Order: sequence, then structure tokens, then C-alpha cells
Amino acid sequence: MPTRTLSKSDCLLQIEGITEPQVLRYFETLNAGDFQATAALFAEDGILEAPFEDHLHGQEAIATYLQAEAQGMQLKPQEGISQTLENGQQQVQVMGKVRTPLFWVNVAWQLILNPNGEIAVVTVKLLASLQELFNLQNKSDH
Repeated sequence: MPTRTLSKSDCLLQIEGITEPQVLRYFETLNAGDFQATAALFAEDGILEAPFEDHLHGQEAIATYLQAEAQGMQLKPQEGISQTLENGQQQVQVMGKVRTPLFWVNVAWQLILNPNGEIAVVTVKLLASLQELFNLQNKSDH
């Protein structure tokens, strides 16, 4: 089934410095809990590199993972930058926060869009020290 090309006007979310509709929809669909729609933004062989996980390959694996792990999370992307790579791909870096059911954490997302505009890779990095993560874990145990 051919995918419909998204335009920026299809997206409600705004991130300072980011105009790529696929990136905006990534955050919108995650926040809406529509994990199938999130996974559909990836290329068929797309990869999600989530913290503390092996790389997830393919739309089905990504949707299954998000359904299990992303429930109740709210992503608050704040600003980003985008550049075109030599191979024609777009590299997009976004900084922001994620609210989990227990705490907030600073996060950096790196998204690589293939020349067709599909998400080839998303790398999610927690911007917290091990001590900060340990302290969050201890707080959630009480």
C-alpha cells in the first residue's frame, strides 16, 4: 500500500527548528498512543534504538515494543536541527523531555530519514547520569 506524503500542515505539533512532517508525526503519534501509526512512519526495514534495548528492526517489532514500553509516556520535544547528509538522507536531532508514569527525564532523539522521507533509524538517548537514573529508580521503589 503506498504511503501518503505528509506535509507540515498535516501536523499539529511544532518543534523549533524542525519542519520535517515525518518527524513531527513521530512525536504526535507516540503521544497519542497510536503505536501502529508510529511504526508505519518507519521504512519497512527501519530501526529503533531505544535505551537499554537491542536494536528493534522492522515496523512490526517497533509497534510491538512501543505497545509494551511506551504506554503512558508523554514526549515533549523542544527544539531541533536538521541537515542533509551526503547520501541524500536527512539527519534530525531533537532535544526535549519525556514524562514517564514516575518521572521526567531529558532525552535526545536522532532520526535519520531516507531519501523517500521514511524514518530509517531513530536513536533515543537518555540525558541523565547513572547516578540520576539510580536516584529515580530509588524514588519509584517507595
